[in-house]
Amino acid sequence: MRRLPDQGRGSLAVSVSGRQGAGRVSAGALPGSSVVNGGALTAPAGGASVPADGPQRRSGGAVLFEHIAIVGATGAVGREFLHLLGGRGLGDRRVTPLASGRSAGSVVEVAGRAVAVAELREDSFEGVDLAFFSAGSAVSRRFAPAAVEAGAVVVDNSSAFRMEPHVPLVVPEINPHAARGHRGIVANPNCSTIILAVAVWPLHRACRVRRMVVSTYQAASGAGAAAMAELQSQARDVLAGRTPHPRVLPFPIAFNLFCHDSPIDETGYNTEEVKMVDETRKIFGEPSLAITATCVRVPVLRAHSESINLTFERPVHADEARAVLEAAPGLRVVDSRDPQHFPMPIEASGVDPVLVGRIRQDLSRPDGCGLELFVCGDQLRKGAALNAVQIAEWLERQA
Repeated sequence: MRRLPDQGRGSLAVSVSGRQGAGRVSAGALPGSSVVNGGALTAPAGGASVPADGPQRRSGGAVLFEHIAIVGATGAVGREFLHLLGGRGLGDRRVTPLASGRSAGSVVEVAGRAVAVAELREDSFEGVDLAFFSAGSAVSRRFAPAAVEAGAVVVDNSSAFRMEPHVPLVVPEINPHAARGHRGIVANPNCSTIILAVAVWPLHRACRVRRMVVSTYQAASGAGAAAMAELQSQARDVLAGRTPHPRVLPFPIAFNLFCHDSPIDETGYNTEEVKMVDETRKIFGEPSLAITATCVRVPVLRAHSESINLTFERPVHADEARAVLEAAPGLRVVDSRDPQHFPMPIEASGVDPVLVGRIRQDLSRPDGCGLELFVCGDQLRKGAALNAVQIAEWLERQA
């Protein structure tokens, strides 16, 4: 089977259970809805349960996506895609790794099999059912339409189509139903947006958030495999007493941090900060939600951290919020005050859930409507490849 049937938009109650022991709760209410019980926060009501750790075969054992292409297969996110396919029951599918001519002929591993990388061309998608794109927006704009024309469903990890009105922007724990209305392309949000949204959405459903103030501490992996290698080489240089010379990033990253180096517009916000604002509003279905962000690159390999300040429409107690977060899909609460143990990028690296902790009242809000959180999430997994794979799994279950 090559194409998904056309389906109308609508709400869907769907439970998603995290691979790391997260509970099952409904994540499929329409954006902007709330769950209030006697004025207290409650975990969302449960819906039809579907597992989040791999696809489920349809009746008769058929699968929708028999042939999967990965565009950008030799990059950091591309390699994470290859790793995830083998671990989530997709390794038995036909997988075609695609990359630029420079990488063509190299060999990657898919579920224990050595597979040669092919050069990406407009005719690379003949017979492909599903194409994951993670090679930058220019590549997506050029080749994604060719993939769709050939009959593939595209899940695109770049910024090329995210804010197009007709392209769904999906986080499966939040708005999986939006993917039903796709026209061949489903957009994967920005990494920092996904990590923010997974943590804030359960609270927003329980009691509407009026304003978010976010500061990010973003890993080198967000700038690609070459930036990760540069962080490692610069750390060795500094420890050996040598002066580091940046080549990939604009400034030394070892033992340093700097504001995210994406272009700055006339407002003074950089592109990464604007993405967090615009994408979160689209995912939540809240076009006027007040959000501001400051994005910073830090010397961490692959997990982003975020400090989040929330203002709610009514008072929210930290204990109520903690209970909602503990029940929410895609999250793991790490919030021990004695002994102190809170989210750390070293513990978020290589795992699926977003870690959330430092759950406390905002003392600058005597009305009780403010809350503080600190979150960490793997930029390559939930921030990129895992979210895209979960979108594909959801689409396959609906067919």
